[in-house]
Amino acid sequence: MRTIDITKVVEYREDNRLEAKRASNGLPSSLWETYSSFANTDGGAILLGVDEDKRGNLTVTGVNDADKLLKDFWNIINNRQKVSINILTEKDVTVENIDGKDVIIIHVPRAERSIRPVYIGTDPRKGTFRRNHEGDYHCSPYDMSAMFRDAYQITQDKKVLSDIALDAICLDTVHSYRNRFNAVHPRHAWQEDEDFVFLRKIGAVAFDKENQLHPTAAGLLMFGYEYEITREYNQYFLDYREVKDIRLRWVDRIVSNSGEWSGNLFDFYFLIVNKLTVDLPRPFKLDGITRIDETPVAEAIREALLNTLVNADYYGPRGLVIIKSLEGYKFANPGCLRISQKEALSGGISDPRNSTIFSMFSLVDLGERAGTGIPSIYYAWENAFDLKPTLIDMHNPDRTEMFVPKMREGFANENHIKKPLVAVNEVSPSVKDENVAVNTKNVAVNPKNVAVNPENMAVKKVSKENRKSQILKLLTREKQLSSSEISNAIGIKITLTKKYLSELVAENRIQTTGTFRNRTYHLINN
Repeated sequence: MRTIDITKVVEYREDNRLEAKRASNGLPSSLWETYSSFANTDGGAILLGVDEDKRGNLTVTGVNDADKLLKDFWNIINNRQKVSINILTEKDVTVENIDGKDVIIIHVPRAERSIRPVYIGTDPRKGTFRRNHEGDYHCSPYDMSAMFRDAYQITQDKKVLSDIALDAICLDTVHSYRNRFNAVHPRHAWQEDEDFVFLRKIGAVAFDKENQLHPTAAGLLMFGYEYEITREYNQYFLDYREVKDIRLRWVDRIVSNSGEWSGNLFDFYFLIVNKLTVDLPRPFKLDGITRIDETPVAEAIREALLNTLVNADYYGPRGLVIIKSLEGYKFANPGCLRISQKEALSGGISDPRNSTIFSMFSLVDLGERAGTGIPSIYYAWENAFDLKPTLIDMHNPDRTEMFVPKMREGFANENHIKKPLVAVNEVSPSVKDENVAVNTKNVAVNPKNVAVNPENMAVKKVSKENRKSQILKLLTREKQLSSSEISNAIGIKITLTKKYLSELVAENRIQTTGTFRNRTYHLINN
């Protein structure tokens, strides 16, 4: 809660967390609109006995009879015909005196989602307000519906959709999910179940009041066909865009209504997750013969994607949008935060809007319900790249956006060491021309991968044939790699790596698989 120092009131300005009211002739009627708006948004402080001039400057004017105003205030706020609920205690309302003038300070906390909307009068359609920088605004029908949905103790994705048949489920998606489930849980008792028995056990289908089996909201969103999903969620839309040039709209785009794939959440996750993380720095490390290339930054991006999918209000407008651009990664979903922004950033509280969907992802080893998602994203990015993501909770309409900025060049280390990564078992030059010897001060070495005599760290000229030989040895060990993976592993520029790869292909020593964006290289069988 914001602390108000009344002696510094002239330094304040009204905003989305502060409202000043003159209150010279008693309690102003607009007080209750502000109480409702603060309770339904992010909380705030109301100052009675403080005036705002045309320039936005605040001045203490004082109230005439603080005791009478306090008595009237408590009488009204506890009257259910006037206000839907009192969320204040005595410590939230104080009287301060400055230069002989009394000012009443009312600290209004953000209301728990189970009691929102907080409204004035007896009709929530007329008395529900929210806050923005311009002041208090009357909530739209969508705003109120969203708050009522979030108020339920049982999350909305558990709803049984009696009007939708089982053939709305895409069995190809179900089988993909089950393959991953079986890999994560070998010899699990559910492996032998029929598909719809399995789906019932994970909450994707359930019996309705007529004892008929139908998809749940979670099952439809996770495994359904897009054209069936939009029967229940008419504003449902998934959109991934990749922008590499500010002059272009996008270079790659995946949308749920294209008709080229199912359009559901599970398939969307796996269609885009590798696109999001493919160009993140990945060290070359081996555990025996098994490659280890997992990094906290890649985990952070996957966590941000998962967090967006499980916290979206799919009844809300404008759809779910993921954008990968030159500036960074944007994750936006309809629906505001169900907890305060401070609680979300602090961690420890898990309150997903779609808990069944979250559980389904968790069953295949994606995400953990520990309330650490957002803090882990911030921690990984700040420690790896010294950059801080941003989280924005917006209203009118409700929307949550997270922006993860692109890394600064030269910051890449899975161990959170802010220096250039050397990911090979030899010293690599840290200069543009790979054939120039360098001073030892310009070489950054990962101690886990390199054993170096400090007296002999100067790098000698490395010939083209030696580099091509390194690539061949790498592909002998790794079987199949992309050009960026090879570039990171042997420690040379991507342009030079591609040149050597082209020569090796022309020499019929290696061959390629896949299209331009997904191209990988491997040795020819002989």
